Amino acid sequence: MFSSSQRQILRAISESGPLSRSALMSILGVSKGAMSGLVRDLIDRGILQETVPVYGSGRPSLLLDIHPNCALTLGVSLIQDPAPVVLTDLGGTIIAQATIPLSRDPATIATSITEAVAQLLASNPDAKERLAGIGIALSGFVDETQSHCIQSTLLGWQNVPLAEMVAAHVEVPVYIENDAKAVAVSEKLFGETREITNFSLVSFGDGIGCAHFIDGQLYRGNHGGAGEIAHLTIEPSGLPCRCGKRGCLDTVSSMHAIREAARAEGMVCEQLDDIEVQAATGNSKAIRILHRAGSALGLAIAHIIQLNDPGQILVTHDEHAFDGLFGTVMRQAIEANVLPQQAVQTNIRTLRVDHNVWARGAAAIAAHRFLVNPAGPY
Repeated sequence: MFSSSQRQILRAISESGPLSRSALMSILGVSKGAMSGLVRDLIDRGILQETVPVYGSGRPSLLLDIHPNCALTLGVSLIQDPAPVVLTDLGGTIIAQATIPLSRDPATIATSITEAVAQLLASNPDAKERLAGIGIALSGFVDETQSHCIQSTLLGWQNVPLAEMVAAHVEVPVYIENDAKAVAVSEKLFGETREITNFSLVSFGDGIGCAHFIDGQLYRGNHGGAGEIAHLTIEPSGLPCRCGKRGCLDTVSSMHAIREAARAEGMVCEQLDDIEVQAATGNSKAIRILHRAGSALGLAIAHIIQLNDPGQILVTHDEHAFDGLFGTVMRQAIEANVLPQQAVQTNIRTLRVDHNVWARGAAAIAAHRFLVNPAGPY
């Protein structure tokens, strides 16, 4: 569909945000005439669009960006029950959505996804010809080809070829990805970190996820398992973790762990707000729980900063109260456990996300493949 040079253009824009023709000429090392032809073809096909002008010493130049309506992708989140399925454009805007029951049986899930895809395409007649791919986000390890779930404790899966199972019933490519990595790709493509080359995303919720972009590209490691901080050992003699180890970050700092710790102390806690309110009234048990959880998460993030030196840490959450004691202690722990210079230079941001973040992230996986490299790795 695209020439290798056009793929380079799309990759450059997806990694850096809107670019001028001259900037793209420098990146590709081609002449002005060659660039003009490449860009004109992509504009004529509706893939690229001209956006805001950039003023310099000569004539203003228009920045080129990917046209959000040039293709559609489907995203499925296997993090929630029922599992959301969304149809999005390449700007991350949700056009239509449905839900399917979450199941631990791969064949049942594959069938449900296939039926949901057919339902969404039937209700959006012009979508089928523009559908570029399907992405599926799940909690667990995904292989380097993004076709097999190597292991998911949440789903009870080992070596499940889910992408292949779904692809057998649809006419577009299918990719699976770890949930945090999917959200990171979504933020890089059309979110908070689009113009940031090096960043790490930490997702806080019932579990804790993490993903890293290095030199503008998602770092997956040799086998797809890079970035998994949930199972860093924080307390060597701590509580048993669902992964089989003890004292993992997930057993201390996740929302699930905070709820369990609160209940063990006789407190009602369904969301972070509940325990934050009790801590604000001076409840020593609530304060202790939030200090322990926030300190552990901050320590883990400090380790990321020392290892990767990212330009930004983006912490995503769906909780209302993230600027209370938990968030304050987290930031204090980060500052206390990194070199002073890095503490000043690394921007720590929090971002509240909605319940569609995982499905939108899954759709972004398919969008990224369509734009950059359908057949190969990131």
